[in-house]
Amino acid sequence: MSSIEDRASVLEDMHVPVQLKLAASWAALMFLYAYGDIFSYFRPGFIEDVMAGEVFAFEISQLFLLVISIYVAIPAAMIFLSLVLKPRLNRSANIVLGAVYAVTILLSTIGEDFVYYVFLSVVEAAFAALIVWYAWKWPKQSLVPSR
Repeated sequence: MSSIEDRASVLEDMHVPVQLKLAASWAALMFLYAYGDIFSYFRPGFIEDVMAGEVFAFEISQLFLLVISIYVAIPAAMIFLSLVLKPRLNRSANIVLGAVYAVTILLSTIGEDFVYYVFLSVVEAAFAALIVWYAWKWPKQSLVPSR
């Protein structure tokens, strides 16, 4: 093969900004949340529990729904905020929130006997850990002008 053919067969490797990696990770986490919640409706007795005003041993109340709404709204907002916040605040927010979500997601699996739920929770926690990793490893900008 000629060197021209060798160069033509190499796939382009574009640099993906850390902000985009963070936003994509939050989006993936949100998709997993949604599917996990949807799949819960296929669990035996789940719909009956919801109709009786209870979900996962919690009484469905306005406060419960507000707390869950806030818990879900934060990652949804982080999809956007990861793209627009200033780097220092962005990094800190992603490290703290990514860690909090990784822990709370894993804690939600305690006593869980449905394998799909544990699986999705582990994958969600992995995305949350990835968020922390990307934010932690955020590249530093050189203050020395390049020549």
